[in-house]
Amino acid sequence: MSAAQPLHSERILTLAIRGALLSLALASATSPAAFAAEPTQVNTNVSRAYNIAPGALGTTLAKFAVDAGIALSFQPSITEGLTSPGLSGTYTTQEAISKLLTGSGLEIISRGDGSYTLAKTATGAGVLALPAATITGSNGHDGLPAAYSGGQVAQGGRLGLLGNKDIMDTPFSVSNYTSTLMENTQAETVADVLARDSSVRSTGQTGGIVDSFFIRGFPVGEGNLGELAFDGVYGVAPNYRVFTEYAERIEVIKGPGALLYGMSPSSGVGGVINVVPKRSLDEDLTRFTASYALDTQAGGHIDLSRRFGDQRQFGVRINGSTQQGDTAIDNQSREANIGAISLDYQGERLRTTLDLISQKDDFDAPSRPFWLSSGVDLPSAANGRTNVTQDWGWSEIKDNAALLGVEYDLNDSITVFAHAGGGESNVARLSDQTPAIINDAGDISSTPGYYKFEVERYTVDAGVRSRFTTGAIDHSATLQVNRYRDELSRGINSGSAMASNLYHPVDRPKQAIATPNALKVSETELSGIALADTLSMFDEQLQVTLGLRKQNIESDNFNSTGAVTTAYDESETTPLFGVVIKPWDHVSLYYNYIEGLSKGDVAPAAASNSGEIFAPYISRQQEVGVKVDYGTFSSTLSLFQIKKPSGELANGVFSVQGEQRNRGVELNVFGEITPGTRLLGGVTILDAELTKTGTAANRGNTPVGVPEVQANLWGEWDTPWVEGLTLTSGAIYTGSQYVNQANTQEIDAWTRFDVGARYATRIAARPTTFRATVQNVFDREYWSGVASYGAFSQGSPRTLQLSATVDF
Repeated sequence: MSAAQPLHSERILTLAIRGALLSLALASATSPAAFAAEPTQVNTNVSRAYNIAPGALGTTLAKFAVDAGIALSFQPSITEGLTSPGLSGTYTTQEAISKLLTGSGLEIISRGDGSYTLAKTATGAGVLALPAATITGSNGHDGLPAAYSGGQVAQGGRLGLLGNKDIMDTPFSVSNYTSTLMENTQAETVADVLARDSSVRSTGQTGGIVDSFFIRGFPVGEGNLGELAFDGVYGVAPNYRVFTEYAERIEVIKGPGALLYGMSPSSGVGGVINVVPKRSLDEDLTRFTASYALDTQAGGHIDLSRRFGDQRQFGVRINGSTQQGDTAIDNQSREANIGAISLDYQGERLRTTLDLISQKDDFDAPSRPFWLSSGVDLPSAANGRTNVTQDWGWSEIKDNAALLGVEYDLNDSITVFAHAGGGESNVARLSDQTPAIINDAGDISSTPGYYKFEVERYTVDAGVRSRFTTGAIDHSATLQVNRYRDELSRGINSGSAMASNLYHPVDRPKQAIATPNALKVSETELSGIALADTLSMFDEQLQVTLGLRKQNIESDNFNSTGAVTTAYDESETTPLFGVVIKPWDHVSLYYNYIEGLSKGDVAPAAASNSGEIFAPYISRQQEVGVKVDYGTFSSTLSLFQIKKPSGELANGVFSVQGEQRNRGVELNVFGEITPGTRLLGGVTILDAELTKTGTAANRGNTPVGVPEVQANLWGEWDTPWVEGLTLTSGAIYTGSQYVNQANTQEIDAWTRFDVGARYATRIAARPTTFRATVQNVFDREYWSGVASYGAFSQGSPRTLQLSATVDF
């Protein structure tokens, strides 16, 4: 469900109409007060911006009813002598009523005809009895869960094969970040969103062209085949950077997900990132956001939502944006153009969706990661503004994607579904590849190149979901078949080596490098069949999930003549066992055993067993945890262990003799801890070790890029002295990380602080929000993260971001 702030065009046309309705309501001194015109079913999970001053409870409720578009009537005497703290900020209808009635001893109850009234509570505490009424097919997502108070994190999300599930019913550690969070933090890409998660660290570059991540100490998204899922399937999300303009939610499932989503295209096992697309809302929305960031990066974003038909069964959601100008990094400019259209049909039994995405991301002088030469102590990082990329370097990435989804209810218990779609990415880049630091004075050597990549991806799946009962056990079962295919073409022409310095970059003449031809280098097909069943007992206080997926991997590599050099065809079966126990309504205990799948190696030419094909590598996770839902906020504590095998060449023989074992403890907290104060944060403690390796000296060492401690804390405070003003701040801490497996080179631990503010008000009767954020407020100089292959990135410079959002 969107955290948008829609205005219903039939009810709230002008400020004068609202004023007239309010005056009419307050004029009823002897008859029941009535607010909003026609009784109607309103989606109470949709968030809106409110700016209602403190005052008499009857007055504040009158204004709220008109703004929210609900039909509310009551005897004026019931609110006599009562006051309300007012309302400022973005809330769902349920959240807004909870705040307005705090301490009043009243509750709002449904009359059953779409209208509501006030009544005294049995306890006198002031509670909410407003049901979450949802119009069928409101957003194209079956049962998309609501958000916790403040709207930053959703109460549930998609678990791939298992469908949408509440956090408390999920036997995994999950985080589900909403579009409200994305808007209020001015996040541009998924990497900006996941900076809020202590289990995730970005290994991409600020001002760079690729977003990549570590989840629970394992890499995700480092290759040329996109590893982010889109609406539950791989092969659709843009390949290198996913923007937030078309995202309703960003969901993270921590740990391997081979059973839930199938094998990841680039063999990632640390977790799954799923992008939930924006879909048409219950109420019409016309929203425009203007943005500005240092140095001169300006942009605009339009978000339109409409529904049509005699039962509003047809929906369209359009998101378009453009950004251009100089960034905060020296010599760098950027232009990004994004367009996304979502169409849906919501019938009595049939539901269809069609998502179309097109984006183009251009950089001049894009940032690049660094290597560290052997035997060199890593020098301190330069200021984040410093850019060693030559000003004649450039990058252009084009992405197009489409996904068609269909669901049909055969009856009340059985639903069939299918998806078909894919995407293509085209990359052209003329710039440094990976500058190497050659001494502790920061001297570097780099070789520019002209690079072309072409990636094509296709996906199709079909399945059936069924609910049934055997004795005292309720079942929710899913059977699915799927097929994913990708093709990668690549061309590289290199120039001549150049010398420069990390702290004092040297301008070099532009090199004339011929345009390469992109030739097919690989094609891969992942196919399989999966079956999962969740068994619920004792009124869902005990839930057991069992599942199996048979996965087949076919992959061919090609030489420059188009001949196949290696052919891979292997299969493996991966299970899932998960348990949720609810000893109390607000507490869930959970356990899971789940496996991840990676493509096995083919022994290289240097090995005596050259050409030998190895079975897929199986990663194994065991996890136990506890979740507590406090109503307005939630916390999760989990302990986990993941073991991932790998192949190595030792003594001339290639074999599977490597293993990385990551153990960890995670604590996550999100939601509103007191009225007007929200926290989002956590800490992850990792004990990562190379438990097996062919290099005896490395056995027991810490894997590359895995810190011992990762911590995040973000806070929001609605100030009591300025109505609508919210102050924000946040901190990210990451421990030291090794750059090499020998553990002789490392980057230092670092902490970054951000501050910000936003102001929600109404201008000419239009909900308007102003936002300001300063990232890295102390301009800390730091190395931000290390990729699994040893390249590391420069941290963000101090950057000011401004935006203003208006709903029309």
